[in-house]
Amino acid sequence: MGTKQNEKRAYTFDAERAAQSCIDWIRSWFERNGPGCNAIVGVSGGKDSSVAAAICAKALGTERVIGVLMPQGVQSDIDFSNLLCDHLGIERITVNVGPAIDCILEELSGKLTIERNTRINLPPRVRMATLYAVAQSKNGRVVNTCNKSEDYVGYSTRYGDSVGDFSPLSNFTVHEVKAIGRWLGLPEALIEKPPLDGLSGKTDEDNLGFTYEELDRYIREGIAPAPEKKEKIDRLHRQNLFKLELMESFPFEP
Repeated sequence: MGTKQNEKRAYTFDAERAAQSCIDWIRSWFERNGPGCNAIVGVSGGKDSSVAAAICAKALGTERVIGVLMPQGVQSDIDFSNLLCDHLGIERITVNVGPAIDCILEELSGKLTIERNTRINLPPRVRMATLYAVAQSKNGRVVNTCNKSEDYVGYSTRYGDSVGDFSPLSNFTVHEVKAIGRWLGLPEALIEKPPLDGLSGKTDEDNLGFTYEELDRYIREGIAPAPEKKEKIDRLHRQNLFKLELMESFPFEP
């Protein structure tokens, strides 16, 4: 996951070659880990879930990809999710996770002070539980939709959107994911939809304090952004490496 921070190198991305290799990898993974199983994708209408669904459809066929839409009550941008399912021609299941989230928060409210980060991270965890419920009932494997840029700075929820059964995009940066989406012929509206945090209405880049262009150039080419941004990226990377590792266990030897 690391980058040689002082090394600058030229880098070009071949979206077709990368996508074709990823398609082959998905087919191979399913042959080893679930022949005939379906790919279960949580569909938000953004670039990552859209590209993940599209590349799985290319690898497995549209009949083996199921999109799960999980609005928290009324979702103002759910039309993007429906657009993706219509464009790919995949089955969709809509589950309103709002009542479950509200119930948990209500149960907690009389027992502790609910912090802001609790409210932010609970919905992704409820959504992941929902995806596994669908997968177990629909002969499925859950797709992790995180990309390398988000993983590098820990911009995901542990045991929420950071997990899954297989991860086709986790070694592609944001700009590479977008390039693959264009190669797959996805509507531009899905590729360029600004990702929002679902609580404050802010974009990912607003919350992070740097752009994905700056982050991706740092990861791939070793071109550092302004010093204060570089320091923040390095700090976030160090602090969040645990999200990419297996849970530590006590090394007892009888």
